[in-house]
Amino acid sequence: MATLIPALGSCTGRMTAGERRLAQRLEQKLDADYLLWYDVPVGPKQSHPDFVVLHPRRGLLILEVKDWKPGTIVQADKESWVILADGRPKTVPSPMAQARQYAHQVVNALERDAPLVQAGGPHQGKLAFPWSYGVVFTHLTRKQFTDGELGQIMAPHRVLCADEMLEAVEAEDLQSRLWDMFPHRFHLGLMTLPQLERVRWILFPQIRVQLQGALFDDSDEDAELPDIMRVMDLQQEQLARSLGDGHRVIHGVAGSGKTMILGYRAEYLAQASAPGAKPILILCYNEPLAVKLASVMAAKGLSNRVHARHFHKWCREQLLAFGQNLPDNSLPVGAKMADMVERVIRAVERKHIPAGQYQAVLIDEGHDFAPEWLKLITQMVDPATNSLLVLCDDAQSIYERGRSRQFSFKSVGIQAQGRTTILKINYRNTRQILQLASLIAGDLLTPDAQDEDGIPLLKPISCGRDGEAPLIVRLPSLRDEAFKIADLLAAAHQEGHAWSDMAVICRDWATMDICANALWRRQLPCHMRKRSGDFNPGSDTITVLTMHACKGLEFPVVALPGIGHMPKAGEDEQEEARLFYVAATRATHRLVVTASGDGGFCERLCV
Repeated sequence: MATLIPALGSCTGRMTAGERRLAQRLEQKLDADYLLWYDVPVGPKQSHPDFVVLHPRRGLLILEVKDWKPGTIVQADKESWVILADGRPKTVPSPMAQARQYAHQVVNALERDAPLVQAGGPHQGKLAFPWSYGVVFTHLTRKQFTDGELGQIMAPHRVLCADEMLEAVEAEDLQSRLWDMFPHRFHLGLMTLPQLERVRWILFPQIRVQLQGALFDDSDEDAELPDIMRVMDLQQEQLARSLGDGHRVIHGVAGSGKTMILGYRAEYLAQASAPGAKPILILCYNEPLAVKLASVMAAKGLSNRVHARHFHKWCREQLLAFGQNLPDNSLPVGAKMADMVERVIRAVERKHIPAGQYQAVLIDEGHDFAPEWLKLITQMVDPATNSLLVLCDDAQSIYERGRSRQFSFKSVGIQAQGRTTILKINYRNTRQILQLASLIAGDLLTPDAQDEDGIPLLKPISCGRDGEAPLIVRLPSLRDEAFKIADLLAAAHQEGHAWSDMAVICRDWATMDICANALWRRQLPCHMRKRSGDFNPGSDTITVLTMHACKGLEFPVVALPGIGHMPKAGEDEQEEARLFYVAATRATHRLVVTASGDGGFCERLCV
């Protein structure tokens, strides 16, 4: 069974009857290694072919689908047709010309990438795999096609007719019809996985995983394509493109791509919204993650339509926007934040702050939200759209407020039964990094049975990506740790890592000060995140921040100092293990752990 993206159930409402029948036939009759995309924007020009069919050995096929009946067609030539639309003649492009134009746009984009073209021979510079295009007539039989003399203006072998589509009982019959559309066949072996990912990266900009640096400008034909092209995996892409309206919950382990899916959903909703539509709200608890999400939306030109905020900043903005009093500034920070949230809740109850302000609300790291926060935010969704997405991973729940045993989504107004997805595969971390994180957090990752309305505890499954073993260094003092980390980061920079690729993640502010001082003494650029507004994801500097503040972020190179002092006497070992797990899983490629104490975690790691 082929993989159809988006899933059939999520796009039948916008399909014609013929497109739906074809989608069903393709999904059922093609083998599991076929990939199908229905009506998704393709390539730099974001054109919309009806179907894109990709097979690692067969190649790439663009299909244009028409539900026209014999009586619909008034006149036809190679470039334009006259059809009856609502009983009136209408001139439209030839369906074969449409398919050809889409295919050439795709091929031109792919041929810019050296790994996808033939390096030598008579076809040097041409795609290294076959490609073609064709038309599917879902209401014309082959006899009607022939009797109408349509074969004189379009190649008959590039056309699939209704009877051929429906009578293809065996999978081989339909596959043969499709690949007869190819004028030439050549066998250069199986398309490799890296080649397949490069094809998807070029064709579908929405699923790109942004690496450090600016977004690639597809409109610049002279721009050099990146050497590394990372994209969502197929499960992530299908889920992202298949999210429909209503309340939806995604439970995913660290590194499963939850935030990436959220970003795709926000971008999709923003681009699909009509002028003057209500804004889209992205909420999370941690301020650095909110800043990062806001910077991504700004880079895509969506800041006016997508508002990314951390929860307490949003609460403050609500009080100011609707003329409500702020908490007393003399209150301790914790009490002030709690009072601010309570003021917003009361103002919404009294209708001093209106509900339904947003066409959609997307909550990242929802496990950090207290039940009353979720109940408040649920009311902010416009009932006309009812679009709410909540992402959770209870293993990363480092705030007790989100772990009430009486908590259920239904109790806070989130109606996600039947629309809940679980992502268990960790794509961010190498197998070695995930194994080390699990040495400390193993007890936390025991799967927890929950019904669909609860918050399950998920054990991550490695995607199998291998890398270097994490470096664990024992040293006499925390100061020695800091200078060792500075030297290792300097060496990583010499190897080609940008300073912005690196983070030093500390348990407390005192450790941050010691590490930042060592970096400054080694004349390495760094910035510390100690308070709101201190985090700048666009600066080419080493980020120094706490384990609490790092949630939702990722860096190719991560150093964890002070692990020999975890957990300290009197601290909850399970809570400290959660923090270590969150911090260690921020590293995508290289992890350095230093230890100068004799805490319990050091004993587990330094064996």
